[in-house]
Amino acid sequence: MKKIMTRIAALALTAALMLPAMSYASPVVEEQDLSLSADAAAAAVTSTITPAPQGYDGYRNNIPHGNVQQISYYSTTVGKSRNAMVYTPPGYTPSKTYNVLYLLHGIGGDQNEWLNGMNPRNILDNLYSQNKLEPMIVVFPNGRAMADDRPIGDIYAPDKVAAFERFEFDLINDLIPYVDSHFPVYKNKQNRALAGLSMGGGQTLNFGLKHLDKFSWIGAFSSAPNTKSASQLITNPAQTASQLKLLWISCGASDGLLYVSQNFHNSLTSMNVPHLWYLDVGGHEGKVWSSGLYQFSQRIFK
Repeated sequence: MKKIMTRIAALALTAALMLPAMSYASPVVEEQDLSLSADAAAAAVTSTITPAPQGYDGYRNNIPHGNVQQISYYSTTVGKSRNAMVYTPPGYTPSKTYNVLYLLHGIGGDQNEWLNGMNPRNILDNLYSQNKLEPMIVVFPNGRAMADDRPIGDIYAPDKVAAFERFEFDLINDLIPYVDSHFPVYKNKQNRALAGLSMGGGQTLNFGLKHLDKFSWIGAFSSAPNTKSASQLITNPAQTASQLKLLWISCGASDGLLYVSQNFHNSLTSMNVPHLWYLDVGGHEGKVWSSGLYQFSQRIFK
């Protein structure tokens, strides 16, 4: 029965991704002041988040650039070595200590999806050149924790869906300790962020809100139906609010999966959990996720 239900959930995700897009004109934003108490924040006046400017994700020649490298770490969760990609910022040096953002991919991707499809290097390099980011390294894991973690065959197969859930233990028990011991990063929750797109957005909420001892900054872009309900993830709203520095929820207005993010936002509001809600222009697509990274990265570690 469990396998059948998992398959049904996967098929529901497939169907949702194929829904026709709705027309939409301009972004709608609710921004809440996280310095307020939970009750006051829920009633905070909405304000506008400026959309990403033209060319924000384009390559620029006349600025310093960060580097990307592949790492290999042993996963006790999977029982073998696994790969991840790591972005280090312009001017990176082991003599400094850095914040760290873990950035998760979608159900059809792997550790290269962000790098190949969403221009994160350009986005981050450009923001650094404008002094809009705090120093951070960015880790791009493979969120499919299984022996053969390639996105091949039936990506909605039950074993692959289960591997996305299993990644919680790989992330917490294997990847984070490896990064902490091999890179000059701060080893505390205040300097560690978690974000992701689609299936990775669901993972971000499912894992991040469960492990608030590990993450103070959480960002979910276009979360998929693997996302657990806010009531499942938050049993003590006041305590959750006190432990978070930022909870960001965003989605494209013409996304067939908009209901997932919208429902989560509505639940957070009813629970008086401070968060930023950004309704972007677009569907379930790369430009929305690039925009999410542009917005989220500027707000973390500050």
